[in-house]
Parts: sequence; C-alpha cells; structure tokens
Amino acid sequence: MDDAVRQALARWPDVPDCFGWLSLSRRGEWQLPDGPIRHAGLAAFIGRNYEADADGRWYFQNGPQRVFVSLAYTPTVLRLAAPARLQTHTGQPVETLSGAWLDDEGSLLLASEHGIALLDDRDLAAMAAHLVGELEQPDAPISLNWSGRCLPVERIAQADVPARFGFVGQPA
Repeated sequence: MDDAVRQALARWPDVPDCFGWLSLSRRGEWQLPDGPIRHAGLAAFIGRNYEADADGRWYFQNGPQRVFVSLAYTPTVLRLAAPARLQTHTGQPVETLSGAWLDDEGSLLLASEHGIALLDDRDLAAMAAHLVGELEQPDAPISLNWSGRCLPVERIAQADVPARFGFVGQPA
C-alpha cells in the first residue's frame, strides 16, 4: 500500500466504503461505470493498493476510502509476460504455480503465490501448448507442463470458483 494512502487512513479513519463503482474485467482491466481505465498511472495506483478483506471481498484503498471491486471472474488475472513467464494484472511476477483448473466454459484457472487467477483469454492459445491430454473429453486426464513442473488440471464449474477459493465476486 502506498504511504500516501496509509497517511490518509490515519487522518480520516471513518470514510464510508464505496460499492458498485469499480470492477475488474476477465482480461484484468479496471472498469468504471462509463468504461475501462486507460490511464496507466491510475491503473498502477489501483493495482498497488488492491487487496482483500477478511471476508474475501477485494477492494482498492483509495486514500481513506475502501472501494470494493466487482469481479467479472477471479480477483486476479494472469498474463504471459514472456514465453515462459506469467505476471498478474497488477504487474507482479508469478514465481510458482501450485494448481490448475479448466472450467466448464474452457477458461484456465491457475493458483500461485498470488492466489487463484484466471488466465487472460488472449493467452489461452499460447498456454495450450503446455497442456497435455484430450481437452474435448471431460473425463480424460489433463496436465500442465510449466517451468519444469507437471500439474494435474482439474475440472471445475465456474459457479463453484468463488466458494472454492474464498472470495466474493460481487461485494455489497
């Protein structure tokens, strides 16, 4: 969290929370009601001050105010930063993958030191080269070969993802 944000919290501790104003798209873009945030500095500021509360609700600490984020899917979105490197939508490098899931719509979910994340759909084709098995057969085993590790890819229903991984998609 930025120092300026910490200082604002100390000065104004009782500012009401904000809901329904900020969202995170399936491609890791911050969205306002009138469209995506395109200003790189503002997006980076939001990313540096983005975290979860004890109830699994993700928020952006905007000075003294918590701005809760409506999630299009997961609280984190991963992107390929290089052929064999992943990073979060906030720019943090991913060092270790610990799990992989394919949902009922064909989206790839990955667990890392940053928690559960959706792989940006623009990177699915490149990541498919690391999958081994028959994707079209629902009961066939699939694995992900990534950074010298072979992870089993489990199947999961999209509707089960928030409860399974302990986050709230639509905080209120």
